[in-house]
Amino acid sequence: MKRPSSYLKMRVLGAIESAEGSTIRERIKSVSRMTFADEDGYPRQFTWRTISTWLYRYKKHGITGVDATPRADKGKTRKVTPEELLEAINQVKPYFRQGRKNKMSYYKKAIEMGILSRDLISQTSFYRFVKEFELLKEETPDNKRRMAFAMQYANDLWQGDTMFGPFVKTKEGKPTQTKLIAFIDDASRVITHGEFFFNENIDALIATLKASFYKRGIPKQIYVDNGSIYSSKELTLICARIGCFLSHTPVRDGAAKGKIERFFRTVRDKFFTRELDLSSLPKLNQQFRLWVEDEYNTTKHSALGMKPIDRFALDFKRIKFLPQLQASDEIFYNEETRNIENDNTFRFDNSKWECPAYAVGKKVSIRYDRNDKTKPIIVYLKSQRLGEAKLVNLIENANRRNKLKNQPKEN
Repeated sequence: MKRPSSYLKMRVLGAIESAEGSTIRERIKSVSRMTFADEDGYPRQFTWRTISTWLYRYKKHGITGVDATPRADKGKTRKVTPEELLEAINQVKPYFRQGRKNKMSYYKKAIEMGILSRDLISQTSFYRFVKEFELLKEETPDNKRRMAFAMQYANDLWQGDTMFGPFVKTKEGKPTQTKLIAFIDDASRVITHGEFFFNENIDALIATLKASFYKRGIPKQIYVDNGSIYSSKELTLICARIGCFLSHTPVRDGAAKGKIERFFRTVRDKFFTRELDLSSLPKLNQQFRLWVEDEYNTTKHSALGMKPIDRFALDFKRIKFLPQLQASDEIFYNEETRNIENDNTFRFDNSKWECPAYAVGKKVSIRYDRNDKTKPIIVYLKSQRLGEAKLVNLIENANRRNKLKNQPKEN
């Protein structure tokens, strides 16, 4: 099985904050018992030592610290450690019925999937390791307990979710149900941003996040459910670019996002009961923004004993805001990788583009606005911004080459 991608590693790290346990070590061990689906849909599990290493590298080097790099001892014979063996077992465990503990079946499946090699561990050694270290022993977690909590500072944690809204007429005059995507700051209860859309998709989520970041700053962690848009590669990349952990609630445990759910209840009780103008989506959003900023965020909150916006302001000096620069918008761009050809160009969208810096033979990341093709394509090399790519003009390049040939040579 292929190595886990940076995208998958960030999802695993994001699960640590909300995992069960009173210490970071206990939470990491809780995450090691979880199953994550990789980009190909295969279930994956990782040992707590592996996750600890990823977390250390992320804290020290950022997203580049968890990038996949080839092993220094690749191709050399080495022994399999108990930790590696446990990770192999955890990766094949989802393929068997719960409770089944046939060691031979686990061993054969690991060999078949390429996770283990007979040259590195024999069947006898596998049995001995499993028995000695109790690698197939089931852990019985305590009954789930839900405790009320609140973050200490503003922007330590945002909770986000989607709720169904009223029916609004489209431009074609067809009544269509809207979806409200909103984020709430855990410590202050400030609504960072909320907006109604006709579709719950990546574009809608990015638009909400973009407005939230520019208005309220950058959070340290975002807590969402396992819906398709909240588990997307795009959201994971955005969080990695700004150094924000992305955490997901346990499956079928919507109550874990209590604060955003309570806000949605307030929306139903106090906003939807108004006489709203539902003739268009922009008019609905205008009314909602006024209600959030002029009423909800500026009304005394029973749990806080003060207005959410005033509580948010107490931590103003700690908040890191996103500057209004083009480079800031690139945080929300889509991303693909390209290999730079011998003429320092790459292909994208059926066209040939010139790399802004010499990077022949290197693999670069290109970022682009998926909805606006007029915006420039930005080239990155190992998280370093090289600049804007330029569409290759063959005629202009030929003229430039001829001019260079016709220049008089210096004596």
